Amino acid sequence: MDWGRAKSVLIFAFLLLNLMLGYQLWSNIREGLSTSAGVNDLPAETLSLMNQKGIKLKLAESIPSETPELGGLTFKLRKGEIVKLKQPVESKIVFNAKELQEGLGPIIPELNKYTFDAAYDKAYDTAFVLYRTVKQLPIFDVKLELYYDNQKITAYRKDVIELVDAQDSPAQSVLPAATILRTLIERNLQNGAVIKDIKLGYHGPNFANSETQVSAPSWRIMLEDGNPSVYYVNAISGEVVTE
Repeated sequence: MDWGRAKSVLIFAFLLLNLMLGYQLWSNIREGLSTSAGVNDLPAETLSLMNQKGIKLKLAESIPSETPELGGLTFKLRKGEIVKLKQPVESKIVFNAKELQEGLGPIIPELNKYTFDAAYDKAYDTAFVLYRTVKQLPIFDVKLELYYDNQKITAYRKDVIELVDAQDSPAQSVLPAATILRTLIERNLQNGAVIKDIKLGYHGPNFANSETQVSAPSWRIMLEDGNPSVYYVNAISGEVVTE
């Protein structure tokens, strides 16, 4: 009997078995974490940590990969009052940018500068939320709220800003979303948390007695539930704040 050959065959068989078991374990972890394609964008260490804490991803899209160079925003903010529409419009138009502009553009000034936030569809029971955008990114603290009743938009309230030219915040590359998620999962999120949205935009503290407001590039992470249910992470420094 050729013991050398038999030994080689056994070693190869054990190696193949380990590879199969490793693949099965990896598949089980992925299935347990999420059915979203976004989970594939995370490194193995993060996936392992998520598995340990029972944290899942349920994103409508993959985890954002962009890391643009952004600086802070300085602006004057004016909070609007609720304005009732003379003629209510169908609420379904909010899901189509062209129909929204045609239906409410002549009524709400600068409507094209606000974008609908589908992730907030369950956060408000009586209003759709849109955010003022700058460089195609939302300012999470500057909202347009479209109030609805019986599937009709009946009123709105709009925050208005005036951008101020400030030179104290040079543009820098933002931290990747995957890095931000790793930090949150490791330090902030409770066991069993379900992440439903991650979006890049601007966020800052509200200075009630100040003429100007400042917003920094920030990642917003929304959970399906929990307290808090929203985290903002400074996209430059990595500092975590809650709503």
